[in-house]
Amino acid sequence: MRHVIALDVGGTAMKAALVTADGALLHEARRPTGRDRGPDAVVASILDFAADLRDLGLHRFGDPASAAGVAVPGVVDEPGGIAVYAANLGWRDVRLRALLTQRLAAPVALGHDVRTGGLAEGRLGAGRGADRFLFMALGTGIAGAIGIDGRIEPGAHGCAGEIGHIVVRPDGPGCGCGRRGCLETVASAAAVSRAWAAAGGGPGADAADCVKAVRSGDPRAAAVWQEAIGALADGLVTGLTLLDPDTLIIGGGLAEAGETLFSPLRAAVTARITFQTVPHIVPAALGDTAGCLGAGLLAWDLLSAEVTA
Repeated sequence: MRHVIALDVGGTAMKAALVTADGALLHEARRPTGRDRGPDAVVASILDFAADLRDLGLHRFGDPASAAGVAVPGVVDEPGGIAVYAANLGWRDVRLRALLTQRLAAPVALGHDVRTGGLAEGRLGAGRGADRFLFMALGTGIAGAIGIDGRIEPGAHGCAGEIGHIVVRPDGPGCGCGRRGCLETVASAAAVSRAWAAAGGGPGADAADCVKAVRSGDPRAAAVWQEAIGALADGLVTGLTLLDPDTLIIGGGLAEAGETLFSPLRAAVTARITFQTVPHIVPAALGDTAGCLGAGLLAWDLLSAEVTA
């Protein structure tokens, strides 16, 4: 049975699957990245995992994988197949595609984790049927993906969609990128956790605790939450003005707040626009399977491109 390897590499764990052309998952597996043993150990873990998946496919289905798709947490130079920068893994300029291609004897596609997840959401999930969409993941940080006609726009240097680094509060907290007041410094799950801990949640309080307190009517939590919503809306209006998407898909940990997030966010975006059209603002549908499904789509797209070239 013809299939591809889909591999979603996170900071501490990897999710993988063997995927058919129609998106069916023939096999799923997880492994640690081995990050505690250093950057080279992570590369070795990925190569070993991919090789084991190739062997499993060969023995179980009679054929090795036709290709592989890999999502990694960092900037990717897709033409060169290089993981240019992946801070979570301690990488810089890792030639992952070449290493995997040699190990698997099959073509390999490489992608940024959030943009790969956005690809899956656009084709298979909440954005299905939308010609233009913006996917935004609200987690420890904030990142995005720009969807156009069923594909993700990577940008000229692999950095398109980094909405988390739009400056929304110029006098705000410092950001790891070197600027101040970036969206992710005031509206990510990590930012909400910090703000709620300082406002009264206490040491160890996180964004989920803040959401619970908002629902229980705590005015301090409501103030923290409203500040984050306002910052998100300011960042999104900038994105909407530039991109004019039909659908805005929001995933990540904060999206698990459901309508506690989406109702005030829709209202805040609507209140801020002038000539722009408010898009459909919807939660992501695929959860933590999005990265793996997107990696599978990258692999099948690569095979399709080779056929038509």
